[in-house]
Amino acid sequence: MTLSPLPHVSSASDIHLTLPVRAGLGLKNQHIPQILNGKTDIGFFEVHAENYMVAGGPFHNHLTQIRQRYALSIHGVGLSIGAEHAIDEDHLDRLAELLNRYQPHSFSEHLAWSSHGENFYNDLLPVPYDQTTLARVCEHIDRVQERLQRRMLLENPSTYVEFANSSMSETDFIRAVVERTGCGLLLDVNNVYVSCVNHNWDPQQYIANLPLAAVGEIHLAGFAEDQDSAGSRLLIDAHGAPIDNAVWSLYRDVLSRTGPLPTLIERDNDIPPLAVLLAEMQQAEDLLAQHTQRLERA
Repeated sequence: MTLSPLPHVSSASDIHLTLPVRAGLGLKNQHIPQILNGKTDIGFFEVHAENYMVAGGPFHNHLTQIRQRYALSIHGVGLSIGAEHAIDEDHLDRLAELLNRYQPHSFSEHLAWSSHGENFYNDLLPVPYDQTTLARVCEHIDRVQERLQRRMLLENPSTYVEFANSSMSETDFIRAVVERTGCGLLLDVNNVYVSCVNHNWDPQQYIANLPLAAVGEIHLAGFAEDQDSAGSRLLIDAHGAPIDNAVWSLYRDVLSRTGPLPTLIERDNDIPPLAVLLAEMQQAEDLLAQHTQRLERA
């Protein structure tokens, strides 16, 4: 696969761009005609890298037009950062080619694994938090950042089980990864709430224990609710519902600690009309504006 670069993008300058401190949306195919035909005020768009690892076609045609008008975040779901084997160099090469073409303002991946040997699982699976895993994850992130020649943001996971052999907390593990590799943090507030409910953790304390100075982007999303085998509340990071009030509340707590940061509204299932997502985006925009005004007054 060979992708020609966008003619208007200068890799020497755009490689150091950062996302605007605005709210953005995930780019969905059904919304593209409305976006391209209108003058929708959206801070940035985010796409999944693996959807664009093809030689051409309508996906690239549309994304080229989007990138000419909006800031762009590319979010990977297939690097398998937490896997036991080395990073897939072919996948990394395709990713590097994609980023060279579009010069996104941000690139991020998950603290998870999805591959084992020749098998690839369409899921983001958890890792144990111990020294062995820490060394492996840091080695993989170092390789990714070296190959891509840019800082990667690592997203905190949503989890449903804990490993008996974990020797450190999730937040201590994330902090150690950030300190050792120099990567940034993509703070998914919905993931924080989901994991904290599932494991009976304190979400405010979880946030306080993170390396908040490293946060480069925030994600907000909706969850689904079920019960575990003991009848306890079980939350699923489903991205198919409106953002819950508890997540909005936790987002306000995050902004009070970090100040305003680029914020993505995620919706990957049961996609509603664009107007519905724009309304949620506006809620985030209003909160960002409030915190910006507080900083200005201070």
